[in-house]
Amino acid sequence: MRVFQIEGDWGFDNLTLTERDDPSCGPGKVIVEMRMASLNSRDLIVPERGYGRATGELPLIPVSDGVGEVVEVGPGVTRVAVGDRVCPTYFQNWTAGAPSPERFASALGGPLDGVMADRICLSAEGVVKVPDYLTDAEAATLPCAALTAWSAVITHGQTRAGDKLLVQGTGSVALFALAFAKMQGAHVTVISSSDDKLSKVSEMGADATINYRSEEDWARASRPITADRGGYDNIIELGGAKTLPLSLRAVRPGGTLSMIGVLSGLNIEASLGPIVARQVRLQGVTVGHRDGFEAMLRAMAQHNMRPVLGETFKFDQLKEALTHLRAGGHFGKTLIEF
Repeated sequence: MRVFQIEGDWGFDNLTLTERDDPSCGPGKVIVEMRMASLNSRDLIVPERGYGRATGELPLIPVSDGVGEVVEVGPGVTRVAVGDRVCPTYFQNWTAGAPSPERFASALGGPLDGVMADRICLSAEGVVKVPDYLTDAEAATLPCAALTAWSAVITHGQTRAGDKLLVQGTGSVALFALAFAKMQGAHVTVISSSDDKLSKVSEMGADATINYRSEEDWARASRPITADRGGYDNIIELGGAKTLPLSLRAVRPGGTLSMIGVLSGLNIEASLGPIVARQVRLQGVTVGHRDGFEAMLRAMAQHNMRPVLGETFKFDQLKEALTHLRAGGHFGKTLIEF
């Protein structure tokens, strides 16, 4: 079968299209024939061993997100059957409960082999059935970006009708966060440097938008929006080093900063005073567990929610797809068709 793997040494240039034997199916396992995959920012980091030892060992099959059909089940498997359409879970060993080092060490696409193979063998506990209304392309986008947004907005954020949220940017996590927050009846502000993208999110339901190039102090610019409560209930913090100080000014007393992205840097210079004096909660969000994934799918089906799709590439165009992702400027998930 075809596989894309990082081999020989780390680095983008060592992503190689090659062949491996088809996987065999043991007790409690399933074989999934992959149909589509989608890319996340981490897929640019893994080939460069950007997570250190936690990235895994070579050869490594990259990419965590996708959808496929169960073509074989091992002894003892009852959760799924041959013919079911499923998504792999991002963390294969995290079905419910609190995170742990063991659960965090079970991510697909590094350190575990990912989905860029014609067939993959997974634990039956590490897949979820996909609602029929979603296309393969739509379903492929869900395991990482969608569940991260769900965890930030729903699981940890506990968003309720009337809450006010701010979402940074228009990347895949941001677009899912907007959709989930609107599903709960929240008021959502989106910030971006692109008026064209802000127009698109307004069409998707964003209640307010701020262009942070023309309004560099977007925390000040947001004050009229949140004057009734002294700031946002939850800020989907995707920027990192450069945005966190502004987020601390824009969040309400007792509000939450959902820390997800580090697009502008890892090391921050921010005053701890507002965090303590205003009882701000810093909530780290790293995807989520299988129970959360299945709850998210039920909510999406109830509301007929559909992901935003971007460009589609062929299986053997993985490098081109990653280059497209790295270039930025896209809107919607970048997809790989098998």
